[in-house]
Amino acid sequence: MNSDAASHGLVQWHGTTIIGVRKGGRTVIAGDGQVSMGNTVMKPNARKVRRIGEGGKVIGGFAGATADAFTLFERLERKLEQHRGQLMRAAVELAKDWRTDKYLRNLEALMIVADADSLLILTGNGDVLEPEALDDSQIASIGSGGNYALAAARALDAYEDDPEQIARKAMQVAADICVFTNDRVTVETI
Repeated sequence: MNSDAASHGLVQWHGTTIIGVRKGGRTVIAGDGQVSMGNTVMKPNARKVRRIGEGGKVIGGFAGATADAFTLFERLERKLEQHRGQLMRAAVELAKDWRTDKYLRNLEALMIVADADSLLILTGNGDVLEPEALDDSQIASIGSGGNYALAAARALDAYEDDPEQIARKAMQVAADICVFTNDRVTVETI
């Protein structure tokens, strides 16, 4: 919990794991369902991964404050409309706004978004990060269990061709290790 939140008596909601795996012409984003407040599980089946944009051609997952993430999803959908569904362009424009707008700058969330051509991590620092390509795959993760899921997915990548299986197995590893991640996984595929 940050000191500003503590001084106002607010309890920060946090903890999740989101992973994106792109391999063999398919992209999968998976996320757990746990919402925590402090050390208490408030909800075990939240949906943090969803389709966005016209026709559901973009998938995304978020870690961080839920209301902040929904605000960012709405802004990204508007950017996708403005830029005719071009995810990279929409993501760059959202990142610019997120970094420079006084209201958006205070939003506490991270996002992984993907379409048929791109897998991206978006941050409030104005970053649009495309994960390193490992042979024919890309893997990205965010959240409290993100590093566990990332390590597991990288290990599985050499032995598993199905990106959904990689994502599901990596999420299970994260759920077994991270107390802020559970095994109620939502998966979206493009």
